[in-house]
Amino acid sequence: MVGYVVFQGDVFDSATYDRYKPLAAESVAQYGGKYLIRGGNFISLEGEMPPSRNVVIEFPSVAAAQEWYESVEYAEARPLRNAASSGRLFIIEG
Repeated sequence: MVGYVVFQGDVFDSATYDRYKPLAAESVAQYGGKYLIRGGNFISLEGEMPPSRNVVIEFPSVAAAQEWYESVEYAEARPLRNAASSGRLFIIEG
């Protein structure tokens, strides 16, 4: 069953986040992931407004998503995301 990594957050340092994106994308590809949603405009229909940055990445499995998150490759990118944004990151089984 596929695994989806979801990030919902706000970017407050665009320059640092721009450094994060190619490192993250490279690591995602190495672990068989593909971006389904990477930012973009949205229409809020019900409830509170979502954060300004929403990302969904599909991996072949939850295990592959977890392996990516814990990987050496992503460990290089993660501090940049943490320094440039705030939010939540989680895996959903699909």
